[in-house]
Amino acid sequence: MTSIREIEPSELRRRLLAGETLQMIDVREDDEVAQGMISGAKHIPLGQIPDRLDEIPKEGEVIMICRSGGRSMRACQYLQQFGIECVNMTGGMLQWNEDEA
Repeated sequence: MTSIREIEPSELRRRLLAGETLQMIDVREDDEVAQGMISGAKHIPLGQIPDRLDEIPKEGEVIMICRSGGRSMRACQYLQQFGIECVNMTGGMLQWNEDEA
């Protein structure tokens, strides 16, 4: 298994502000997402990923997001076996919101 690429929240924010169209999936639970998520991200809770594989882009990089970076890393490790190019956002939404403050 190859290593998972990572992106810092600040780099993701810079790319979004530059107008890049990015494929992002937020794997947090409904109650966490209700507190806010990154605009443009698709919500697929981690436990639903195996049943919703057809909703995950097979082309290009897919940035995975969770609360702190752990669940999104597990999602990346799982999706890698299907040839999906995953990038894990380090620090998750905790870091994203801290950077914004």
